[in-house]
Amino acid sequence: MARVVITEFMDEPAVADIARHAETLYDPALVDKPEALAAALADCVVLIVRNRTQVRPALLERAPHLEMVGRLGVGLDNIDMDACAARGIAVHPATGANDLSVAEYVITAALVLLRGAWGASAAVAAGSWPRNALIGREAAGKTLGLVGVGRIARETARIAGALGFRIAGFDPLVPAEDPAWTAILRHETLESLTGAADVVSLHVPLTPATRGMISAAVLAGMKPGAVLINAARGGVVDEAALAFALKAGRLGGAALDVFDKEPLSAADGARFADCPNLLLTPHIAGVTVESNERVSRLIADLAIRHLARHVL
Repeated sequence: MARVVITEFMDEPAVADIARHAETLYDPALVDKPEALAAALADCVVLIVRNRTQVRPALLERAPHLEMVGRLGVGLDNIDMDACAARGIAVHPATGANDLSVAEYVITAALVLLRGAWGASAAVAAGSWPRNALIGREAAGKTLGLVGVGRIARETARIAGALGFRIAGFDPLVPAEDPAWTAILRHETLESLTGAADVVSLHVPLTPATRGMISAAVLAGMKPGAVLINAARGGVVDEAALAFALKAGRLGGAALDVFDKEPLSAADGARFADCPNLLLTPHIAGVTVESNERVSRLIADLAIRHLARHVL
């Protein structure tokens, strides 16, 4: 049986490198085959996942030899860190490898939503020429509010500053003396930030403290016409309340790359029907050709080093 099991998509040259060092099972669809996944874990020493594979106690029980979990990304809410620690299982996210991809996604979404012009192809082709309806807003001089001021948020701030955004942030875990606040206006509360920003971008993990933090009350307190971007974790936003705010014309737009339940089902997605100026993408903000290569290479190198040190 395989010593390395990879349950979701990974850059294939990186997979090939791992396979040169240990028997490897690579099946990008294994995440959706629970029985096959459980069977594959019997001799697994290194497990490599993205965000959909749930590394919980039930799965860990099927992997008695597991020593390392590699996460092709940075969020760890699909991995029971306490259960892994209790077993002495090392967990390695691909820290820093997809920062730029997420930051570019956020900036692109902000520009598209503020300008509001790029959904008009069908109308223009049909001859309606809706110029007055498509007069949008510039980024320069607008305030970008970052909820969470970690690595990705700071990369987003760097790019946004070059476009003329004013940058503000809220993060109670970042001390007031942190150098990040020299370029980012520090807000003491979430409500203060979201009430002042023209664009609010979320950069927090999903924890008990952050679940539902963008509530109906917070959305109601945002500036009229403000834009919300969530490329962090879906459970952070009250999706029903967001849909209501968009349909009521309270917000100027939103971009969601992540959802409370993934993949988003047609039933859950129905709440977004007829929402104006809404962009929905399938948890892809951190995945580009380039970032997939970087993420995969980083985790492959960690796996190979682990196998050389502890197994071979």
